[in-house]
Amino acid sequence: MMACMRSDSDRRLREVWARLALVTDPELDEPVTELGFVDKVEVDEAEAVHVHFRLPTYWCAANFAFLMVDDIRKAASVARATRVHVRLDDHMHGEVINQGLAAGADFKATFGEAEGQDLEALRLVFRKKAFASRQHKLIELLLDLGLDDERLAAMTTSELTGMTDLALPFRHARSRYLKLRPIIGGGAPNAFVTESGLPVTAAHFAAHRSRLRSTDLNLASNGALCRGLLAARYDEDDSLDRDHLGQPTLHHFVRRAACQAAPR
Repeated sequence: MMACMRSDSDRRLREVWARLALVTDPELDEPVTELGFVDKVEVDEAEAVHVHFRLPTYWCAANFAFLMVDDIRKAASVARATRVHVRLDDHMHGEVINQGLAAGADFKATFGEAEGQDLEALRLVFRKKAFASRQHKLIELLLDLGLDDERLAAMTTSELTGMTDLALPFRHARSRYLKLRPIIGGGAPNAFVTESGLPVTAAHFAAHRSRLRSTDLNLASNGALCRGLLAARYDEDDSLDRDHLGQPTLHHFVRRAACQAAPR
C-alpha cells in the first residue's frame, strides 16, 4: 500500500515538473526550470503541491516576479491536487506577493493602484520579443537548409507547417515559433512577419533578419547574466563557466564579478 502511495506521489511530482518546464521567464523566453528558478517541488501526504521559487537578485522587478509566480501556480495545478502553494523566497516583495496570490488577488489588488501596472500589456511586450527571438532561430535553420530571403519572404504559414522529414532541432524551433505566430502575427498568410504582424518583402528581409538577431542576442545575453547572478547568489554549479572549447563564458564573468562585489 505504501509503495503504491509513493509511486502515485512520484508520478504526480514528475507531472508537476513537466508542467513547470512549460513556464517561461517572460523577459528571457526560457523555461524557469532550466534557468534554475524553481528551487524545490514537493507533493505532501494530503496531495498538496508546494513549489519554492527564487530569482537571481533580491530586487528583481515585482511585476516580473508576480507574473512568473502566478504562471507557476497555474501550471502546478495538476489533477487531484488538493492545494497548490507557490512561495517566492529571498525577494524584497516576496511576502507581499505570496500573500496576494494565496488570497487569489491580482497584481493591482496586491500592490495597489499606485503601481499602475497593466501586466497583460507588459506580457504582450515580452511576447513580441520572444516572437522575434524564436523567428530568428527558425530562420537561421531554414537558411542552413538552403532557402534564401526571397523564398522566406514568400513562404506561407501553411507551407512552413507542411515541411516534413526535418531534424528534431528544426521541428522544435518551428513548434515554439508557431505557438506565438497566431498571437503576434495576426491573420497575414506569411510565415514570417514583423512583431506588428506586417509582411516583410524580399528586399527588406535581410534588414528584418538583422533586427531579429539583435533581439535574440539580447535575450541570450540577459539569460546568461541571470544564470550567472543566480549561481553566484546561491554559490551553485559552475559547469556553465566554460564553453565546449574550454573558453570562459559570460556566465563565468558574471559569477566572478558578483563574487568580487559581495561583502566579505
